[in-house]
Amino acid sequence: MNVVLIGYRGTGKSHVGYLLSQRLGMKLVSMDAEIVRNAGKSIPQVVEEHGWSHFRDLETEEARRLADQDGLIIDCGGGVIERTENTAILKRNAQLFWLKASVPTIVSRIEHDTQRPALTSGKSFTEEVAEVLERRTPLYQNAADCTIDTDTRTPQQVADAIVAHLGF
Repeated sequence: MNVVLIGYRGTGKSHVGYLLSQRLGMKLVSMDAEIVRNAGKSIPQVVEEHGWSHFRDLETEEARRLADQDGLIIDCGGGVIERTENTAILKRNAQLFWLKASVPTIVSRIEHDTQRPALTSGKSFTEEVAEVLERRTPLYQNAADCTIDTDTRTPQQVADAIVAHLGF
């Protein structure tokens, strides 16, 4: 079985994934890092050259590849839930944990991140986060086996909650 972490950028997926990997002795895999490695380009380059649809295709391919493995902690990109197909693929062999945070928390955590292209145009960063999060929230809710609010929890507390839910 795999443990899949979903949620918007800045909700703690990478840090919590690392802690879970150490605690459970499972391999941590970042879907975005795997896409970058396989494409030989950064995500902004992939999107600029081929568009978001192509990036989402690469994401679906990566979801398939990872779902066929076992014993992984999978740190998903925030938009993996944009395609319900991805959720179905990942759920074949995993429990999905939605790491949730408020717009102010997310903005404070990622406002200086330059590794991802804008998801909307003509909006302030905070407006973009709010708009995309509002659209994605029902998708996260539908995909998640368990939801954990990370606003007031440390990454260790979030990892502890996941381990408790898993019954380890």
